[in-house]
Amino acid sequence: MKNILFVASECVPFIKTGGLADVVGTLPKKFNKDEYDCRVIIPNYRCIPDKFRNNFRYIHHFYMDMGERFSSVHVGIMYYEYEGIKFYFVDNLFYFGGDKPYADTRYDIEKFIYFSKAVMAILPVIDFRPDVIHCHDWQAGLVPVYMHTLYRNHPFYQNTKCVFTIHNLRFQGIWDIPTIRSLSGLPGWVFTPDKLEFHKDANMLKGGLVYSDYITTVSDTYAGEIQTDYYGEGLDGLLRARNQSLRGIVNGIDYTDYDPEKDENLAKKYSARSFKKGKEANKLALQKELGLEENPDRFMISIISRLTDQKGLDLVRYALDRITDEFTQLVVLGTGDPQYENLFRDCAWHNNGKVSANIFFDEALAHRIYAASDAVLVPSKFEPCGLTQLIGLRYGAVPIVRETGGLKDTVQPFNEYDGTGIGFSFANYNGDELLNIINYAKHIFFDTRKEWDQMVSRGMKTDYSWINSAKKYEQLYDSLCG
Repeated sequence: MKNILFVASECVPFIKTGGLADVVGTLPKKFNKDEYDCRVIIPNYRCIPDKFRNNFRYIHHFYMDMGERFSSVHVGIMYYEYEGIKFYFVDNLFYFGGDKPYADTRYDIEKFIYFSKAVMAILPVIDFRPDVIHCHDWQAGLVPVYMHTLYRNHPFYQNTKCVFTIHNLRFQGIWDIPTIRSLSGLPGWVFTPDKLEFHKDANMLKGGLVYSDYITTVSDTYAGEIQTDYYGEGLDGLLRARNQSLRGIVNGIDYTDYDPEKDENLAKKYSARSFKKGKEANKLALQKELGLEENPDRFMISIISRLTDQKGLDLVRYALDRITDEFTQLVVLGTGDPQYENLFRDCAWHNNGKVSANIFFDEALAHRIYAASDAVLVPSKFEPCGLTQLIGLRYGAVPIVRETGGLKDTVQPFNEYDGTGIGFSFANYNGDELLNIINYAKHIFFDTRKEWDQMVSRGMKTDYSWINSAKKYEQLYDSLCG
């Protein structure tokens, strides 16, 4: 039996702001329970829903130092078992008592330094000796650093390996060296250019990459992209140096959570065999719900996303008036930058019956939009993996994507000459290319509907569940522990 510990800042169903939470909450359930004891540790946020928090069980508490700043900081340990996985929660009201999991950068830096050190201090108390500690993103970046510095002689960690997964390289946990050194208590020799120093500041993500035994990211293409200057966010040199210990393992989605045959949120359930009637019924129901023209022959495009530059929305803004023609409906769901929130509100105001702007997030509505949509638009500037296109495929919403990161890895472009492909893609970050590929998709939808339906069927039958990815992680753990 191999002991695996996931360390992360968020995890479904307890707390979620992005795809990281889906990975941390879903992947541990997919490992072979006879060979892997996988547990998860996250902060005990006050904003975790009471239906969970009220059932957490107190394990123990103690006090630890926080570098030079604090000599005695409370560390509580709470426990909860959910769907067969053991979860531990680091309890400290000062750091995790807010109404959101993240706040301003300086405060987040301090609380995740605390969290990383608390993780190392907790494991001997709960007597869980991990063979592999699997850290996720910068919030867990100091865990490998602590293990190889302050805890390097601790008998509990003598044979422990670290895997570090990059979900989004853009976010790195950067602050000045004196602050991070005084809070962390780490020795001065780790704040050098070959370790944590980064343009005269300290970089928590870089620390995790330097001190981990292996690095993964969430798609093959993204693993290559981040070794280039354009996508590397200043760390491309380090990632090229660690090339032999770096690989991409594409994310999956939980096929029990996303299943149009059993989804209670839908107006009509359907499968890959019955999707034509099913999607038509869902389209008509959503059109009525959102105040759009009730017409099953309209081409419905959806954007279900954080509304930020990363998601390619400047390209959408450039082409928006030409996307929303008399034959097309656009449905937007998400929140983000005010410029894009207002863009879609204004577009809906001027295109009543054709455009619906839902500037909030609602999981049940998202399911209904996937089921109703003919296409889902993901024109990202960069996309480590992306879940939107995977969910779209599952629900028969054909992805229209830019060829970057996980979008390129998961969406095989349609080829009308040999009848292959499950979506549409464009290569250059250009608004005219985006418009051209959308217009080509409309042509296939309206003029060669049989080919469109065959593409929908192929997409729905494609397997992007977690099963294949979990096997690759198991192989990685085995290679490290062998």
